[in-house]
Amino acid sequence: MRAIWTGAIGFGLVNIPVRLYSSIQESELDLDLLDKKDHAHIRFKRVNEETGKEVAWNNIVKAYQYKGNYVVLQDKDFEKASAKKSKIIEITDFVAQEQVDNMLYETPYYLEPDKSGTKAYALLRDALAKSGKVGVGSFVLRTKEHLCLLQPRGKIIILYRLRFPEEIRDIAPLKIPEAKNVKPAELKMAMSLIDQLSGRFNVKKYKNNYAAALKKVIQAKAKGKKVSYPDMKVTYSKSKDIMHQLKASIESHKRKAS
Repeated sequence: MRAIWTGAIGFGLVNIPVRLYSSIQESELDLDLLDKKDHAHIRFKRVNEETGKEVAWNNIVKAYQYKGNYVVLQDKDFEKASAKKSKIIEITDFVAQEQVDNMLYETPYYLEPDKSGTKAYALLRDALAKSGKVGVGSFVLRTKEHLCLLQPRGKIIILYRLRFPEEIRDIAPLKIPEAKNVKPAELKMAMSLIDQLSGRFNVKKYKNNYAAALKKVIQAKAKGKKVSYPDMKVTYSKSKDIMHQLKASIESHKRKAS
């Protein structure tokens, strides 16, 4: 793996040199874009709006439009905005993880210590594990400041990138039903169905079945086989009330379990 950020964890007056690695990889199929007419590969070019000519990456700069004019920014300008946050994940608080709203979680990363920081890294990891707390702080990654959470997971410290509160949209514009719309009998029946389907969470039993099914379609087409396309429609039967549907769901699960 290749590190996407190098810097240090700021733990009080202790600095722990670390490298940040992406901890996730996509499970979807890698599809190419082709021209419908001749199946030629589609390329995306960076084109100068005035000349129509392609521009090489090393000739592209970032800029911000300020009062009608562009202010061109260099790498040093981004660091100057906050040199410390560009190099240090500063832990400012230790909190119970259950206090952090799940809506704030964005992306997990692995933190690996530099050789000179292994002891301090292990100390922070073990102290977090023993305290039952997580560290909250911020740092700059790719010219953007991120709120983050540090959590021990076995031998490693995981960094979760968090969203800032202003990045969560307000639900006010949405039309959400009130609790009074639900009848006690319906709630009781729904709870029965939940109890039937309840169990211990095991993520290993969940697979990306869509990607596997799509691959089978691709393989069939590659062999020249005819592929049938089902006409799938989602419908709601108004003739059956919600109690009837809940009862039918419970009976269906009982039959499958027997």
